[in-house]
Amino acid sequence: MDAAQRLLYRGVPFTGEVAEYFGEKVISLDVYVDGLQDGLSREWYEDGTLRSEGAVRRGFPCGEFKEWHANGVLASRKVFDEDGLTLREESQWDEHGRPTRNWHLGDA
Repeated sequence: MDAAQRLLYRGVPFTGEVAEYFGEKVISLDVYVDGLQDGLSREWYEDGTLRSEGAVRRGFPCGEFKEWHANGVLASRKVFDEDGLTLREESQWDEHGRPTRNWHLGDA
């Protein structure tokens, strides 16, 4: 990483996919453009169950981000503005799928 927090490869801002492995299994996959995360971001539990998924634009979250519990039940859903600076919605569920939080921008 450089001072601007860009991912470098051999001193040059990296463009491409970055995968993280646990043994032979992929546990995260991110796309970078010019050193900044830009594209689909996904993570998996060690058993291959999807852990999280969302889009990133120029290093900021944009649109919908989801996270799942290890048992595959949806844990959270967040919706960001396209600029990635404003969280518009957030919902959370426990391991059994029961809602624990539901918030929208502008709620009192």
